[in-house]
Amino acid sequence: MPEEQTPSAAVRTSRALARRHGISAVWIIPIIAAALGVWVAVNRIMNEGPKLTIYFTSADGLEAGKTKIRYKGVDIGTISAIRLSSDHRVAIATAQMAPRTQGFFVADTKFWVVRPRISGATVTGLGTLISGAYIGMEIGSSHAYRYHFIALDTPPVISTEAPGRFYVLRAGDLGSLDYGAPVFFRRLQVGRVASYALDKNGQYFNIKIFVRAPYDQFITADSRFWQASGFNMKLSASGLSVQTQSVLSILIGGIAFETPEDDRLEPAARSNTVFTLYSDRATAFEPTARHPQTYVLIFNESVRGLAPGAPVELRGIKIGEVADIRAQMDVRTAAFSVPVTIHLDPQRLGVKIVELNSKANLEAVRERLIEALVAHGARAQLRTGNLLTGAAYVAFDFFPGAKPVKIDWSQSPVRLPTVPGQLEATEARINAVVAKLNSLPLRQIGDNLNKTLNDLDLTLVSARGALNNANAMVAPESEQRVQLDQTLAEIRLAARSIRALADDLDRHPEELLRGKRAESK
Repeated sequence: MPEEQTPSAAVRTSRALARRHGISAVWIIPIIAAALGVWVAVNRIMNEGPKLTIYFTSADGLEAGKTKIRYKGVDIGTISAIRLSSDHRVAIATAQMAPRTQGFFVADTKFWVVRPRISGATVTGLGTLISGAYIGMEIGSSHAYRYHFIALDTPPVISTEAPGRFYVLRAGDLGSLDYGAPVFFRRLQVGRVASYALDKNGQYFNIKIFVRAPYDQFITADSRFWQASGFNMKLSASGLSVQTQSVLSILIGGIAFETPEDDRLEPAARSNTVFTLYSDRATAFEPTARHPQTYVLIFNESVRGLAPGAPVELRGIKIGEVADIRAQMDVRTAAFSVPVTIHLDPQRLGVKIVELNSKANLEAVRERLIEALVAHGARAQLRTGNLLTGAAYVAFDFFPGAKPVKIDWSQSPVRLPTVPGQLEATEARINAVVAKLNSLPLRQIGDNLNKTLNDLDLTLVSARGALNNANAMVAPESEQRVQLDQTLAEIRLAARSIRALADDLDRHPEELLRGKRAESK
């Protein structure tokens, strides 16, 4: 057996090795410990995942160390710390994410707090009533990485991963639309309202909608969108008809669209194409005005019920609309009047303008058209369009008895002639009738009528006396009745004698000359 090595021998051996390699034995253990520490740190970093900073308007429902971050139902991170910003306006949360999630966090990645929420037709987050709130996320499509995010106040209605296209609708009034409101095509729900925002100038709303595939291919550059909220009731010669897109649109509103038949072969509109959102289908499909003409009408009567946007009609056919209504007073005469500015579409008057190479030619056609209409008695008149609401409109009609008018084309805008409205004309007729009634000698007529009535009373009294006398004469036991009966009997005998004489003369007419012969014995 070899001899056992003593401690002193081992120390001498390690010193000899240290001298041979140039490293002191004192540093071997620290070097090994440092290597192990680096390996542990690298391994932890590799297995820990990135850290994110997320800004929230409110940290309500969030808890450090408990609130999870989920993507498609899978936990991929945890909120590790929450603090307020230096200005105390937002809550700053630090999130520790799972390993191998670095590619999730790009510039357009979205975060939001999932809570129970009811928005329009969308109900989300009911599961958080038991499990508590968590943070949802949606991975963006950008290639730029980011680790600081601002959380959304509300969850996105439409996932960017869903097949389809986004479009922008521009409307002056939001109506009853809300997040998640349905979008209909031929009464089939094909999309939703994703978001809306007021324009920077505050003049209109930009409403972003999503139409899922394959229905987005039916939207072309000439498609028309309109509000489908509630129901449309129409009373016509065919009866009463009520139309609606669905019960859902009655409750929360909605949007409908349609593409004209002639444009369905056109290519589909690109994403984020801007369209106009109309109030109803009839307005959406009104022909677009080309070369609109501006005129002014001066009314010397009340324009109550007339508003911008009211129709201008020619014998029931819409040819334009009211653009502006103002009031003016003549300082010299103190006369008050109301100028009404209107826009007319010459194509709706049946005029097809073609091959006009200059603006001068267009102006010449316009002047000839208006002068011809005015020469035939065309005048503007205020009329009531709805007796229930009192809404008024401007009607052009032909009045053959109207005074001739010369159009002054040097004005801007040009003034067109008017006639009093129906109500004012009716009031004038009523005033004329009242004036005629006031001119009648009503007192003298009343006196004569009273005299006539008195005379009539006397006549009735006399007639009543005559009737009483007649009744007395025909009474059964009266003397006049007995005499009348005797007279009637004598008349009856005389009639018989005359009848016998007539019969005898009929048989023997010669007796008129010879006389009646004696009867033979």
